[in-house]
Amino acid sequence: MRVHVTGASGFVGRALLPALAAREHESWPAIEGAHSVVHLAAIAHRKASAAELQRVNVDLARDVGRAAVAAGAPLVFVSSVKVHGERSGARLSEASPILPGDAYAESKARAEEALRAIPGLRLTVLRPPLVYGPAVKANFLALMRAIARGVPLPLAGVENRRSLIYVGNLCDAIMACLGASGKTYLVCDGAPLSTPQLCRAIGAALGRPARLFRFPAALLPLKALTVSLELDDSAIRRELGWRARFSLQEGLSATAAWYRNR
Repeated sequence: MRVHVTGASGFVGRALLPALAAREHESWPAIEGAHSVVHLAAIAHRKASAAELQRVNVDLARDVGRAAVAAGAPLVFVSSVKVHGERSGARLSEASPILPGDAYAESKARAEEALRAIPGLRLTVLRPPLVYGPAVKANFLALMRAIARGVPLPLAGVENRRSLIYVGNLCDAIMACLGASGKTYLVCDGAPLSTPQLCRAIGAALGRPARLFRFPAALLPLKALTVSLELDDSAIRRELGWRARFSLQEGLSATAAWYRNR
């Protein structure tokens, strides 16, 4: 299958291209002539103005969708579970309300809406949680760096449940969606982890035990590390037969190897 990927030079894109090749798909340089389109290009991990988010995350998605229709190709759009917001204790599914909590999430929600309004577009939407893997950035990299340096972290008392997904598993999910159409799926590695469990798993992968101590969760500055964000991804598993190919240990080991060799 000829697959055109936008954002091919980004974090997920750099993992997706070799994954496509391994499945004997061809990375196609243009939407015209492609059998399927995967739209990854977006502003995610940097500050951006409302105008930038509209232009890149929303308007570009609309343009790609229209081009896919003209080419007769279905589109897989990688959105974000953040369109549902982060509500403590909630277990999210595709039917959960759309309640974006920040400008990035709002732009992704608007992009989904804009794509669904395009006549004739065969659209599949994926909503992943935090994606980790080699070349990861932002909060996950900061957490890994702190653990690698032996920084004491005030997270031992956090009792939450957070889903995440290894980039290799997300690439597999994207490829599973190439033949689907008209669906929206949440996707994650599997069972959620508490933040202390994640820290200890990262430490094990790095060979540096995480140094955690107790501190009142209400006083922690990084609330994203304390709230729960659990996904129910049974729909993609049931309807497309998708399974996470890489375990948490395998994903973290690959990420730790990249971190050590940077």
